Amino acid sequence: MRPPATPRERSVPEPAPGPEATDGSHRAAPTPPDAPETADGTGATSDPAPRAAQEPPTPAASPEPPTTVSRKQAAKAAATSPDPTTGRSPQPPTATATQPPTATASDPVTAASQESAATASEEASVRPGRAATARAHHPTAREPSIAPAPTTPEPSGSAPEPPVTDLSDLAPAAWPARAAAAWPALPLLVALALWVYATRHTDVSALDDFGLVSALHPTFWAGLAVLTAGFWFTVRDRRRPGAWSLAYVLVLLVMERATQALLYPTPLYAWAWKHDAVIDHLLTSGGLQGADRLGDMAVYDQWPGFFAAQAALVRLLGVDNAAMYMAWWPLVSSVLLLLPLLLIYRTFTEDRRLIWTAVWLFCVGNWVGQDYFSPQSVAFALHLGVLAVVLRRYGRSGGPHGRQGQAVWTVLLSVLVTAIVVSHQLTPGMLVVTLVALALTRRYRDWVPAVTTVVIFLAWCLTAALPFLSAAMPDMIRSIGDIGANVETGYGTTPTGTGAVATSWAARLLSGSVLLLALAGVVRQRVLRHRALPLLLIAAAPLPMFAASSYGSEMIFRVLMFMLPGAAFFAAAALLPKVRTLAADAAARDTAPPSPAPPSPATRARPRRVPLPALPRPRYGVWVPLLVLLAGTLAFVPSYSGKDRVNYFPPREVALVQQLFDQAPDDSLVVAANRNYPLAYEQYWRVDHYWFLDDDRRHVDEIVRDPATVLARDMAAVEPPARAYFLLTRGQMANSEMNGQLDRAQLDRIRESVASSPAFELVAENDGGVLYVLTPAS
Repeated sequence: MRPPATPRERSVPEPAPGPEATDGSHRAAPTPPDAPETADGTGATSDPAPRAAQEPPTPAASPEPPTTVSRKQAAKAAATSPDPTTGRSPQPPTATATQPPTATASDPVTAASQESAATASEEASVRPGRAATARAHHPTAREPSIAPAPTTPEPSGSAPEPPVTDLSDLAPAAWPARAAAAWPALPLLVALALWVYATRHTDVSALDDFGLVSALHPTFWAGLAVLTAGFWFTVRDRRRPGAWSLAYVLVLLVMERATQALLYPTPLYAWAWKHDAVIDHLLTSGGLQGADRLGDMAVYDQWPGFFAAQAALVRLLGVDNAAMYMAWWPLVSSVLLLLPLLLIYRTFTEDRRLIWTAVWLFCVGNWVGQDYFSPQSVAFALHLGVLAVVLRRYGRSGGPHGRQGQAVWTVLLSVLVTAIVVSHQLTPGMLVVTLVALALTRRYRDWVPAVTTVVIFLAWCLTAALPFLSAAMPDMIRSIGDIGANVETGYGTTPTGTGAVATSWAARLLSGSVLLLALAGVVRQRVLRHRALPLLLIAAAPLPMFAASSYGSEMIFRVLMFMLPGAAFFAAAALLPKVRTLAADAAARDTAPPSPAPPSPATRARPRRVPLPALPRPRYGVWVPLLVLLAGTLAFVPSYSGKDRVNYFPPREVALVQQLFDQAPDDSLVVAANRNYPLAYEQYWRVDHYWFLDDDRRHVDEIVRDPATVLARDMAAVEPPARAYFLLTRGQMANSEMNGQLDRAQLDRIRESVASSPAFELVAENDGGVLYVLTPAS
């Protein structure tokens, strides 16, 4: 005999009426659909017996959760309840051989069933009453019914168990659910494997005008394609947690930014070597140059924040110089941007598809190259951090309670702004313009961030940076308002050669595509124009800087970079179907109809088979955005690494330049075609430099006509014991050729003229370049 059922066992839904079980027990009647509701709206009562007698059992399942009344109690209630029409109690039926005896009040099963029913009524009284209120207003509404599962008959001593006729009764295997949950790992692993294979089979010893693009192994491009496709199908699945999207973005940054660090044995970019020289000077002399010595390096003396922090980091890590780790700085600085970007985007939406697609587009659209070892890379991350604080803590949506800790956030804001102001010149100006644009809106009508930034910026410019600004102010004033000249010089010199032209157009098309997608997102997603207006202002605020200055022929690149956080958000909206914002979600929750009653514990506990993802049908909304995303991801490589022939310096070229500075006396002069070589500013506090391609064009033509004579005349002013050196390296020649300054024939003519002149003496030569010194007699 089966022991009394526990409350958990009795909570299982009872089956619909049907044939009697083999043990002779009756089936319990389900609750009828039109059963009266209790005050809590659950439809459950503490006395289910009279209801069972009043309503005849029907095969239809109840829309309400099944009651917890046992079969024996239902049978007893049907036999003893009075007739609602006559008020008389029915006569007990005559017992037959096939009918079980009627349960008595002392039956332990009946007592337990009554206790379970009372417990269910108490639990239902504490549930939210939204569903009950909705049904009260709409008495004709019916909730979807849940078909009861068939009851397994009680085992007997001799009767065998009935065979399983429905495979759904079996517990599903665990591996389909695990496979469906972990399938995004497969594209990640495949992409990483292809990337590792590509880095081990790529030769960068002989780069052409296409830079790293033509040198990469084909498996690298296949890995990027697999990674992009896996990301797209993962981010569109609402069931996937955001951790998978984060993993894809991190792998994208590794493939984009860490490839060069692994392939090249020396750091890229002459400007990164220049910043290393500033840090080295700070470490050796204990300070930068004073305001009385202005020159090409004065800008670093007046904004030393980044270099002071890097000098402390070099000491903390115990390395010789920053060159030991600056090859990995692009990856580090790109990862630093993720946190403020996520905070900014999550201010306006919780749609993970929109957030992570925008982050992906930001990563592939940030090809400008300002993530290298430079003050700009850190200042840009701090810039986004300030915007995140302002957007999340200075809006009016939080009400008075959200402003209680505003003093703390103002202090944090002041620290971030101070770090920006003492490290970079342009970023504070961009920040001021953006904060003023935000303060003009209704939601962010708080002038504390903008005023704080302006006060700190002006205080630094009028004190520490005043010597440099006083010398540079005339040129800055002349460039104000000259938008044509500022934009025209932004592209630098004219790219020359098939590779240089192709990579330059790839970069322009990539930026143009992101901006066009952003415009399409603004037009297509109308809700974003109102709910995410601050991001639209962030994208448009840097445009007036075109009228301020050319910023050394780089203003157009900096404007594109500062526009990208807002533009990427709207560009992602153009690739997705209808998106949601936080405000729209709140409004939808307020006006949404009541949600259906939660399933019973037995239904929730039942394991479900999670289907493996299937490839979507060939629809416009899936495949066309994927192709756009794939094209942008692949276009990043030529845009970012297409000029690696200019930016990469082989170890032998580094060794040649290092030999120069190891033997150059104080006050020596180094003459070179341009500044594109490693260690170009090494020991800049005691060695002078002259780059003749930066000089007037007429003087450059004189050097091309008679190189040795003109160069010897320019270098003769150096007094002993100082020496005058002529340096021509592979990086200088690549920069001159690809930027249309001097072609290979002209550079070879200069080199041969110096080599054949008795006024010059060869000091060192290898495949990285040549080094000559002017003889004392000359």
